[in-house]
Amino acid sequence: MQSRFRSDRRLTARMGVTLFLLGLLYVAFIAALIVLLKSWVLVVVIAAGLLGAQYWFSDRVALFAMRGRPVEREEYPELHGVVDRLCAIADMPKPVVAVSDLEMPNAFATGRNADHAVVCVTTGLLRRLERDELEGVLAHELAHVAHKDVAVITVASFLGVIAGLVVRFAFYSQLFGGGRRDQNTAVVFAAIMGVSAAVYALSFLLIRALSRYRELAADRAAALLTGRPSVLASALTKVSGDLARIPTKDLRTAQAFNAFYFTPALGREPGLARIFSTHPSLEQRLDQLGRISAELGEATTPGGV
Repeated sequence: MQSRFRSDRRLTARMGVTLFLLGLLYVAFIAALIVLLKSWVLVVVIAAGLLGAQYWFSDRVALFAMRGRPVEREEYPELHGVVDRLCAIADMPKPVVAVSDLEMPNAFATGRNADHAVVCVTTGLLRRLERDELEGVLAHELAHVAHKDVAVITVASFLGVIAGLVVRFAFYSQLFGGGRRDQNTAVVFAAIMGVSAAVYALSFLLIRALSRYRELAADRAAALLTGRPSVLASALTKVSGDLARIPTKDLRTAQAFNAFYFTPALGREPGLARIFSTHPSLEQRLDQLGRISAELGEATTPGGV
């Protein structure tokens, strides 16, 4: 079913190009592993199994990692009400609504498609935002689902995950078993580590570039759907300011899921790390929302929903 979220051809094109490049990288990576390990069956079975697991169970893994749980309407009636309203406006299936018992104010969407999607907010976010601000954040997350970029990021990140796992396996295998290996085996393991590290680096950069654009696309779609970009800007400013006051050490667990969050769990100003960020800067997002607000002729002061 086609939702009423504004389609974004540039986002679709970028996702297509990124997946194509990652596909080529994936084929080259698997081919290199087959040559080095001399067992195509083992490599293909393991790779296919990991990809399938990540695609089918990504929503459960994300919820488990972030201590999220599905909640019923009786427990969070206002949250369900906002999601119901947005799904009715957007003409899209209602996702599973979940809440994470974390003080960190944030939200994320996950799931392989619109019929198997989950939108999760933290209790910290619910305590900090007004209803209209919460609506803006949830519209942003539903835009990710409607654009299918949640599934794309999940599949795209698989290559980096498997490359990272291979690097770790090769490193620890060489570290703890090096004394019992001959020179040829050591060369093979070194080659595997080199190829895997290169693949991880390339996939990392490709995914980060796509992720930054998808966040701008979700902001734009949410602002146009609700007609209230200033409310989304208010939520962004409030959440980013609160995250900046949370100690970095308290955000480390959450940082593994930055690509899925409404705003990254970076804490203080990231400096040079911004180049590798999963999200555009707060200034970029606010500038875009300001332009949309001007185009829509929106009043500068947000009102009630």
